[in-house]
Amino acid sequence: MFLHHAPFCPHSRFVRLVMGEMGLEAELCEERPWERRQGLLELNPAGTTPVLIDGDHVVPGAWVIAEYLDEQRAGRRRLLPMAPAQRIEVRRLMDWFLGKFHGEVTDYLVTEKIHKRFMPPDTGGGPPDMSAIRAARSNIRYHLKYIGWLAATRNWLAGSELTFADLAAAAHLSAADYLGDVPWNEDEAAKQWYARVKSRPAFRTLLADRVPGMAPGEHYADLDF
Repeated sequence: MFLHHAPFCPHSRFVRLVMGEMGLEAELCEERPWERRQGLLELNPAGTTPVLIDGDHVVPGAWVIAEYLDEQRAGRRRLLPMAPAQRIEVRRLMDWFLGKFHGEVTDYLVTEKIHKRFMPPDTGGGPPDMSAIRAARSNIRYHLKYIGWLAATRNWLAGSELTFADLAAAAHLSAADYLGDVPWNEDEAAKQWYARVKSRPAFRTLLADRVPGMAPGEHYADLDF
């Protein structure tokens, strides 16, 4: 398998966590989506990451990849429950983190603080938009409270077992945490839940990622923070 990804694309990080939890390996092919490379566009006309190549199958998008792996590759390590009500809750939270959280927090932070450093001016590169960063920092606070509420009332975010919901939330938080933009001191339950996820073996490769010329936040790779 081959995974076309961007290291700090939260959706790509989610898929890497999913594969790690399932015990699957793929060759990582790094992309810069803003370059709109022809080869990537041929795989995914949207020009976004991640894209998984599994034999003759081209699987674009984090949500599609997750469900494909759960159906075709997970074996006994499935991350989507069998019961309909539980599946609904996992999918609802996946939509929350891959859609709402991304649109309100990580898309702003990763674009403004990481990607724009490497993008040429004609594709939107340049200094970060501080108003976008302030909006993301404000928005992340209520998301963290929601995660804390879920973590305090359940064993994992969607119920009794680790699911796609936990990995989607953790992937997005990991990108924001690298940038030092998660106010962990504001919600202890969210912090303890994230520490549990971050301590799992699947997380190790994510914690090794670095942005050239930008050191990670103080607690990024600290399992006991």
